Amino acid sequence: MATTTTKTGQPFDRDVLDSLLRRTGFYMPSFEIYGGEKGLFDYGPPLTALQSNFVDLWRKHFVLKEKMLEVDTTIITPEPVFVTSGHVAKFADFMSKDPKTGEIFRTDHLIKQVLGARLKADQDARGKTIEVEKPDEPQKKKKIKDVKIEKLDDAVAQEYNETLAKLDNYDGEGFKQLIEKFEIKGPTSGVDLDPPKPFNLMFQTYIGPSADKPNGYLRPETAQGQFLNFQKLLEFNKQKMPFASASIGKSFRNEISPRQGLLRVREFLMAEIEHYVDPEAGKKHDRFEDIKDTKLTLLNRHTQLAGSEKTEVMTIGEAVANKVVDNETLGYFIVRIQDFLLKLGIDPSKLRFRQHMANEMAHYAADCWDAELYGSYGWIECVGCADRSAYDLTVHMKKTGAPLVVRENLPEPRKFKEYQIELNKKKLGPKFRKDAKAVETAVEELSQDMREKLSLDLKDSGKITIDTPSIGNGKTELEKDLISIEQREVTQHVREYTPNVIEPSFGIGRILYHLLEHTFWTRQSAEATDEPSARNVLSIPPLIAPIKVLIVPLSNHADFKPFLRQLTSTLDDLDIANSIDDSSASIGKRYSRNDELGTPFGITIDFQTVKDKTITLRERDSTKQVRASQEDICHTIEALVRGRETWEQVSKRLPEFTSQEVD
Repeated sequence: MATTTTKTGQPFDRDVLDSLLRRTGFYMPSFEIYGGEKGLFDYGPPLTALQSNFVDLWRKHFVLKEKMLEVDTTIITPEPVFVTSGHVAKFADFMSKDPKTGEIFRTDHLIKQVLGARLKADQDARGKTIEVEKPDEPQKKKKIKDVKIEKLDDAVAQEYNETLAKLDNYDGEGFKQLIEKFEIKGPTSGVDLDPPKPFNLMFQTYIGPSADKPNGYLRPETAQGQFLNFQKLLEFNKQKMPFASASIGKSFRNEISPRQGLLRVREFLMAEIEHYVDPEAGKKHDRFEDIKDTKLTLLNRHTQLAGSEKTEVMTIGEAVANKVVDNETLGYFIVRIQDFLLKLGIDPSKLRFRQHMANEMAHYAADCWDAELYGSYGWIECVGCADRSAYDLTVHMKKTGAPLVVRENLPEPRKFKEYQIELNKKKLGPKFRKDAKAVETAVEELSQDMREKLSLDLKDSGKITIDTPSIGNGKTELEKDLISIEQREVTQHVREYTPNVIEPSFGIGRILYHLLEHTFWTRQSAEATDEPSARNVLSIPPLIAPIKVLIVPLSNHADFKPFLRQLTSTLDDLDIANSIDDSSASIGKRYSRNDELGTPFGITIDFQTVKDKTITLRERDSTKQVRASQEDICHTIEALVRGRETWEQVSKRLPEFTSQEVD
């Protein structure tokens, strides 16, 4: 377990938080009465409300503020879409199998946790059995066999640390070499593991009753549905560029070893943005000047490749100017992501942006930065911000012929020279038969530089050779009776181009879990009572807290009921989530129970309320109280939950109330 502390500096205990979350109904294992299923969880009322508030804030922060076009596309996706996008071939993680026990591990996680365990056991003697975390299952402790638990010398320890720093840059063969080099065995059996092999993470499914084999997938992301609707979205946006689409919805990934609670699950909610830009405009952003002085904590790829995880704090303006971050639009969204996470209540000291290394980069990405959050599982990717270049629109356009392009009327005609190709299709068809279309496609895709080179070859030797990967040995020869390449002057009235895409992608469940870790702490009570002296608190910001206000009547006295009805009605009209606890427990205990749910404010109705219609307002973190009229308190709560006022301001404006809360 990674070393971490609460907001008060106390050691963080994941087991205590997990017990709280399960006991208070934040979440529970799916199908629990049937034994459950790994990687699947149900959200209870508090976490469902927290997620709904997250989505509402996300829409306001991104969709409304940036004038995005929100869409809702289908989860079930025909196979050809993901074949074209590259997901069928490349959307995979590497797994390692223990041949003796049959256990399967995600290879990078296994290496990371074994090397981490050895570093922690650095002072133990050779051959001694030590208690370490079972790989991929931090909640359970188990004595495991490991031949490399002796005291490490400085060079070996440094090599372990350098390997861990750049682990994401390894492929299957690289993982195999690391396993052999560091003698990593089956965690419980101690035998050699099978070689790492890729495992595609997509769930297959059948579409229609006549399908005799899987012909579709559950989407692993929402992006492809947005790309396929690009032309319609461009029309909806009146052909104006740049613009962005956005989507919030369920995605599915068949995780190899989902053993990190809510962080690694097989069904999850995502929020994704596809921001379309003109590549000739240099991917500039018209509001970059507004955010250029914002400071970020960055871990670039060069530092990682050097075997270090040392971060650097710099402004996004400096990062873009120095090409640490590739362009303004990518930098703009990285800042907007940081602003959003901090608004949620994420601890800024536990947030960093890490750049992907070359081998780690998704097949479609030109550059990518992850917003990583630190918690008891270490640094975890929670938001990705990728420059997908023009990959997706280009491959879908080539496959379907759909015009996924922008056509822009030029203010003045543009004249230029280009190399144009003409094929003699009357001869091409009979010569290549079924391969004629593949040859034609390969010719059309030739760049201007390649066309210039081939025109010289054709002139010199009367023939050219082009790459045709799907035909024969991958090369095809064309003689001058089949093809001509000439440079001609072209007058262009309409510019046609394929946009590039900047994509911020949010794993909502992962962010919410880290929010719960970052806001969890324990209040020590100085009172001598029959209740536990340590009380758990979730300091979830009022903006997204599941319940904003707890209403506590001093007792079930009949005189209190009209005030209860009036208060709940007023708060309901203000769209402020509230609940009533009129149980027989003490006021202190009732407040304490709701501190565990993250409820930021509490109202107490007492006999003074009956006399003068005033009520007390309690703030969760400080337990301080103020007293005022019902009208004043309700308006104050509205200002607090909308972010228009802080508790510090309220406590200066309204009279302090110094008694009432009793255990």
